[in-house]
Amino acid sequence: MPNLKLCNINKIYPNGFQAVYNFNMEIKEGEFIVLVGPSGCGKSTTLRMIAGLEEISKGEFYVGEKLANQLSPKQRGVSMVFQSYALYPHLSVYDNLAFSLQLEGLDAETIDEKVRRVAEILGLSDYLFRKPKALSGGQRQRVAVGRAIIRKVDIFLMDEPLSNLDAKQRVSMRAEIIDLHRKVGATTIYVTHDQTEAMTMADRIVIMKDGHVQQIGTPRELYFEPANTFVAGFIGEPPMNLVKAEVKDGKVIIPGSDASYDLKDVHDNELENQEIFFGVRPEHLKVQRKNEGMIEVHTTVELTEMLGDNSNMYLKWGSNNIISKVDPHEVSKVGEEVTLYVQKKNIFLFDKDGNSLMK
Repeated sequence: MPNLKLCNINKIYPNGFQAVYNFNMEIKEGEFIVLVGPSGCGKSTTLRMIAGLEEISKGEFYVGEKLANQLSPKQRGVSMVFQSYALYPHLSVYDNLAFSLQLEGLDAETIDEKVRRVAEILGLSDYLFRKPKALSGGQRQRVAVGRAIIRKVDIFLMDEPLSNLDAKQRVSMRAEIIDLHRKVGATTIYVTHDQTEAMTMADRIVIMKDGHVQQIGTPRELYFEPANTFVAGFIGEPPMNLVKAEVKDGKVIIPGSDASYDLKDVHDNELENQEIFFGVRPEHLKVQRKNEGMIEVHTTVELTEMLGDNSNMYLKWGSNNIISKVDPHEVSKVGEEVTLYVQKKNIFLFDKDGNSLMK
């Protein structure tokens, strides 16, 4: 299986709108890559350029050492799973799976062997002679995945394949796709707007916004080392608390509160008298006694959410609204004043443009 390389890939439409700017990435053999971001960020457009369904306006796309800009999807060795499943409604599951093999001219015995093997892998053996309309959404999605993997290709492309499923089905299908990737081993590029899918499935994640790549990294890298406030706020549920602050006399001052924190060991001294963003994840705001290396956050509870194994407290901190994710037994009452604690190592700082200041 070849590596894939995207070199300064751009997509500019005839009306002048640019959907993707200077996308650069090398994808290793067998990697599971997830492109994630809000609607209109360019992730699906990028996937379609990789597939050969959209023309690359500028830049070069390589499959191995071969320039693939002008190659057809078949010549690129890709197989794609669409959001809409794209099944033939008048054909049975068996015939949907067999269709591409029949076009290749394989004999009936070989086709039957391949169809039944893929059906067994995906748990579809009992549904082979049903029509798509007689299947659940999750079963239809498995058929769509089966049509992709039944052909021997090097690259699987998936465009929001779980978006039409309910929450329980999405969890189940996530596990099935991950397991399938382990078994097949093909390079997979997966598009979603759901950061949970990205974090649980990917070897590496590409976060996009307005056509620009914001950061590429492992789930752990994006969570603990966000490159900017967009990534920090996008990854994590609830999202990171981001509060405007300023640096004076070597301390971070939170306007509208009595809080000032000596963080000289964390930030650059050149930030003196500059505005910055102070960030802390909800789960790092703890209801506990103050220990060495912790700072205090004095808040008022405005709303609580009971979520079972944890609870969210919506708080007013000076003039700022923040969220704390706590044990359900530690939830305070609405209107109550509560002091939370956060370790200095769990604080994030970003400059006025939103770029990380962490070393």
